[in-house]
Amino acid sequence: MTALADARALIAAARTAYSIDTYAAATLTECLERLDQPLRVALAGSLKAGKSTLLNSLVGQDIAPTDATECTKVVTWYRSGATPSVTAWYDGNRSAHVPVQRRSGRLTFDLGELTAAQVDRLDVEWPARTLTQTTIIDTPGTSSLSRDVSARTLSMLTPENASSGADAVVYLLRTLNATDVSFLSQIGSHVGGESGPLGVVGVVSRADEVGGGRMDAMMSARDVAARFASELEATGLCQAVVPVAGLLALAAETLRQTEFAAFEVLAQVPDEDLQMAMLSADRFSRPGLLPVDSELRASIVDRFGLFGIRMAVTLIKLGVRDSPTLAAELVERSGLDELRSVIDVQFGQRADQLKLHSALLALQRTLEARPIAESAAFRAEAGRMLADVHGFQELRLLGRMRSAKPKLPETELAELHRLIGGFGIDPSTRLGLDPDAGPTERYDAAIGAAWKWRRLSEHPLLDPFTSRACAVAARSAEGIAAAPPVRT
Repeated sequence: MTALADARALIAAARTAYSIDTYAAATLTECLERLDQPLRVALAGSLKAGKSTLLNSLVGQDIAPTDATECTKVVTWYRSGATPSVTAWYDGNRSAHVPVQRRSGRLTFDLGELTAAQVDRLDVEWPARTLTQTTIIDTPGTSSLSRDVSARTLSMLTPENASSGADAVVYLLRTLNATDVSFLSQIGSHVGGESGPLGVVGVVSRADEVGGGRMDAMMSARDVAARFASELEATGLCQAVVPVAGLLALAAETLRQTEFAAFEVLAQVPDEDLQMAMLSADRFSRPGLLPVDSELRASIVDRFGLFGIRMAVTLIKLGVRDSPTLAAELVERSGLDELRSVIDVQFGQRADQLKLHSALLALQRTLEARPIAESAAFRAEAGRMLADVHGFQELRLLGRMRSAKPKLPETELAELHRLIGGFGIDPSTRLGLDPDAGPTERYDAAIGAAWKWRRLSEHPLLDPFTSRACAVAARSAEGIAAAPPVRT
């Protein structure tokens, strides 16, 4: 049986034992259903951190309101659906359809007579490919002036005597202050349990603003991300920190041909004149300064920001000749591709592992909150399953290696990165073999890798971090070899 199948059997047995406890049985039924649902990833962070903009850029569509309206004060679940629809849940189990509107070109949800204080959550169904495998949860700002608004995020992520609503968290940072550290600590202890934070990735959001919109803004943001990663690594609160210019990412994902044509015209403007016009967003939008319609310029600066405009114009001067190529280049430079890669490696490819962990924690909390005669046996079995934390050691090492490298030659460093799942978690990818490699070839390669990395981990001249990294790699190889192939 697989780990998921074992967990299903255990939770089903516990639900049977709790058949006379309606509340506990319903909780365990939800726990079982969650194992078969898409991975839940929550976006959290301080007020105005850019969560909704990042959500839109990850999905590649404008589906989340970004203006500070009532709907942004509510926890909102974005799921895959055949047609766009928004439902408000309030007063426990009552629901109401919420119209989707566009005001001044911006999407918003009209709550009508309902207020954010009345609404428990919004459910958004949208036909987007990203949402077929991942449910994204947009949360209110954690540093909102209203304690009730901030409390909603905590209540969803760290509910008392219940499992977190999310399997993994993307936490957006503008700075790294005591509030962020405290919140990350609460998320880590609840989402990860005794194992610590298992699915927490940090994002230096609105990264283009770190350098004041200059061309080197993302380089400055990378330095900030490295510093944040170093500080958070010391406390074990986060597996990786990446800088993302969410505004540029969303604009690039939805680049229009008229905007590309405008950038081509701006690329012909003398550098001195263009720089003078771009001293501020207001100046850039003034009528008559540049050979592009002022309304179009106002729209461009609103969507791309000054950094995005500078980047787009520079790329065209360097030879980009069509809008799809420009869009791809801008997405890459926004940091979105890197974040997607991190999310895929840290969350997507380990979705079953993260959901399994969430389900077992939910089971344990139910057993602790509502004990019965069989609770001790169920808790012991759940604890045994949770004790297999090697996959989470891999996750933490992958995060650590973004800011600190083990002292190994480049070829062995790349091999280690691959073996612990940095490029994918299937055995052939980990071992650097052809996807069609047979079980015998995989087994032999895994045994060889296990011996190699175990010996390296015990080398007396290695520093502690490098030695631990080698030991994790050895354990990864041993895991691949744990099920010997049938030899013919």
